[in-house]
Amino acid sequence: MAKAGPRSDGGSRGARGSAETRAALIAGAVTALREKGYAGASAREIARNAGCNQSLVFYHFGTVVDLLLAALDHVSDERSLRYREAVERSGSLGELIHTARSVFDEDLDKGYVTVLVEMIAGAQSTPGLGAEVAARIGPWRDFTTDVAQDVLSASPLALLLPAREVAHTVVALYLGLEMLASLDGDRDSALALFDRAGLLAVLADAYLAREDTAPDA
Repeated sequence: MAKAGPRSDGGSRGARGSAETRAALIAGAVTALREKGYAGASAREIARNAGCNQSLVFYHFGTVVDLLLAALDHVSDERSLRYREAVERSGSLGELIHTARSVFDEDLDKGYVTVLVEMIAGAQSTPGLGAEVAARIGPWRDFTTDVAQDVLSASPLALLLPAREVAHTVVALYLGLEMLASLDGDRDSALALFDRAGLLAVLADAYLAREDTAPDA
């Protein structure tokens, strides 16, 4: 058997080119969902956005739906990193509410929520898509549960408000507010709720600080 010679870098170039094509297609799918909606996010539209042949959609992802799910994963991963960084910088409940308000505004400005809204809408007519989208919301509930546990741990409310139930409520409320604001363009009503919650959070922080400094009976 002949001894293999030095490996050509053609394989690495090919892998790099393949990765770049996949990334371009995912970005093209995100743009299509934002601008054309689920119904308009066709292979042709995505390929046009990506600047490549539409056959590459099927070569790299198999189906348009699988590519759209990859686009949803991409947006979700980006937002997850942003949310975790924001939460880590929040030292109090009041700061956490303020952070949530800022991130909410950012989500709407950049059209992140539109991607999820359109995928949920598409699930109504595409068999099996609903379960896939729901599975991708699960990690957000887990993340919110962890945050709720941290917030409630210093409060007597921890016994009355299970973190998992609080997380489910928060995720449902947040997504609902984003969807409504995305659909009707009225974000002021949602922001007003964040402002109200921020005031309550300031009171809660003050109460907890007083409890921490109160002398033992």
